[in-house]
Amino acid sequence: MASNQPAYAPSPVAAPTGEWPFGERDEHLPSADPAASPSPYDGYDPGPGPEAAGPRSQPRLPRQRSGLPARGAAVGTAVLGIAAMAAVGTGGVAAAADAPAAAPPISLPDAPGFPDALPAPAVPAAQPEVAVGTPSYDPSAVAYTAAPAEDAAAPADAAEEAPADPGEALRTRIIDQVIRQRDAAARAEREAAEKAAAEQAAKESAARKVREQAAAAKAEADAKAKAAAEAEAKAEAERLARLAASYVKPLASYTLTTAFGETGNMWATHTGQDFAAPTGTPVHAVHSGTVTSAGWAGSYGYRVVLRLDDGTELWYCHLSTMVATSGQVVTGDTIGRVGATGNVPEPHLHLEVRPGGGAPVDPVPWLYGHGVAV
Repeated sequence: MASNQPAYAPSPVAAPTGEWPFGERDEHLPSADPAASPSPYDGYDPGPGPEAAGPRSQPRLPRQRSGLPARGAAVGTAVLGIAAMAAVGTGGVAAAADAPAAAPPISLPDAPGFPDALPAPAVPAAQPEVAVGTPSYDPSAVAYTAAPAEDAAAPADAAEEAPADPGEALRTRIIDQVIRQRDAAARAEREAAEKAAAEQAAKESAARKVREQAAAAKAEADAKAKAAAEAEAKAEAERLARLAASYVKPLASYTLTTAFGETGNMWATHTGQDFAAPTGTPVHAVHSGTVTSAGWAGSYGYRVVLRLDDGTELWYCHLSTMVATSGQVVTGDTIGRVGATGNVPEPHLHLEVRPGGGAPVDPVPWLYGHGVAV
């Protein structure tokens, strides 16, 4: 009959003993003397078989241990093994040479429904995958997964060959699109800011250039105006210096009449020099000086007194009009006009020269002394 015992478990019927019951023993097999060679099954525990995890499990038979009597145990085991083979009617006895070196040659009958040979266990052991819907244990429905490859590159290759998840691919595309849009927006904002900054810098540069040009033009104009004013002032100063150093005639056109020291019906001694000229003829300052007095002076009529820098006073008398009544005058300035005011019979200029503001002196020699010929 068929046995439910796992194929890899030792047979409870024929336990290995020290005596070989099947003819001549090979030299390479273990010694028959238990004392000389311990049994390979001493302390061996086969563990649960495939049925242990299934729904139908059977109680295990007691393990046979070594140490039985040499002759009787060996003969009993052999008889039981032959009876089992005869009852089954099929199967064969495995040759001792084909058995593994570590295990004694054991022959078991073929169990119906089991494969001839189980695959070699792998590390880690492959777990059977039972097809859904199998009502009972069926070896044909069991599919063993292949052991993991030892090649380290196999997981990477399997990951590359595995089909991509559509949801993950969509998520990746959306994230990439968001990143690209965000980068594009940031780039556009940065470019706009740079453009605005460049435009602002250009405007500021243009405005600064205009201001600099205006400032330069103003500075140039101011410099020119200042130079012109300085040149004009210099020229005026030179002219005044020349005038200050020079003396001129009191009238451009005149006729000398009563001289200094003469006597007459209207005075005892004449104190100046008379220059006859029509009324309104301009009267000029003989030299630069300061007008210290201007107004009516009795018999002198309208009189202007000009003090020179050396203290000499020049009196311009009988004027019809007084032009300079105070302040500084320079040589050649008009200080009044010829008239006939005061104690005079006809229009003329009465000029007196009083050095230091004292007694009068003859004007003609004084004028000659300063380079003026009258």
